[in-house]
Amino acid sequence: MTVDARHAIHSSRPGKTAWQRGRLLALGSVLVAVLLVAHEYVPNRWGNLGSLVQTFLPWLGLAVPLGILAALLRRSALAVLAVLLPLAAWIWVFLPQLRPADPAPGDLTVVQHNASDTNTDVAGTADVLLAAHPDVVTLTEVTQETAGRYTEAFAEQLPHHETQGTVGVWSRYPLRDASDVDLRPVGVEATWDRCLRVVLERDDARIALFVAHLPSVRFGSGGFETELRDGSALRLADVVAGEQNRDVLVAGDLNAVLADDAIAPLTHQVTAPVRGFELTYPAQFPVVQIDHVLARGLTVTDVRALPRTGSDHLPVVARIATRPAPR
Repeated sequence: MTVDARHAIHSSRPGKTAWQRGRLLALGSVLVAVLLVAHEYVPNRWGNLGSLVQTFLPWLGLAVPLGILAALLRRSALAVLAVLLPLAAWIWVFLPQLRPADPAPGDLTVVQHNASDTNTDVAGTADVLLAAHPDVVTLTEVTQETAGRYTEAFAEQLPHHETQGTVGVWSRYPLRDASDVDLRPVGVEATWDRCLRVVLERDDARIALFVAHLPSVRFGSGGFETELRDGSALRLADVVAGEQNRDVLVAGDLNAVLADDAIAPLTHQVTAPVRGFELTYPAQFPVVQIDHVLARGLTVTDVRALPRTGSDHLPVVARIATRPAPR
């Protein structure tokens, strides 16, 4: 058979209709929709896939405009229609946290910031944090040198302070019973020192405050590598569970989003509202919120990201409603 004959036979075949083209695109939209509504069932196997999906879950919404563009280029009515599935799923999952709400008033303001150990603009960073009129500032990635400089910058408004390793707290109220908390994951050397416990004393409350910096996560040969963070989070959860004070705050860089089931042993004990997308990392173009202020026995009424400092993280400010301790 000649080339011309084969071309003639091929040309005589009927082309696919708009409802027949784009089946793979449509299947992709269905899979994205399933991931959105059933993300908690994605197993933490194959490179911690469950944590990876939950960490970047809001960004699955990008499948909608990309899917529409691909469907139009493919001229597929089937793919256009299928894109409605991830759109509906995204709205179903995230609409509750996007609804406008007036936060309840709080009587305690806590600012948390990973100040970065390479941040040389201590004065500028302190100005940004103090502009939020905090009662308490908690910092991670502070060095021995910068801790002293922050103490000088905060002295007028936050005269009480404690540091431990690479974390610290500066407070308007007295701090008592400062102690280090060992959150080292298995295999990490003894110099790793990233958690401090203090008791914040107010006239109407005695609050146990933990300032923590959990290990970073990485993309590596094993996929989304979270084992060190997960082990440290489990140790922090055990410590919080054993805390005798009724009122507890946990502030720090947890290197995890609250939706990540891998840190559920901790977030089942201490919580914060999820409203909007107060993304904190990386500061240049934030894609995740990994810096948190969480509470037990108290109510975190509002959490907002603050303007950028010299760090690679954005600070967050949390308003907290306390309640009088029983007499």
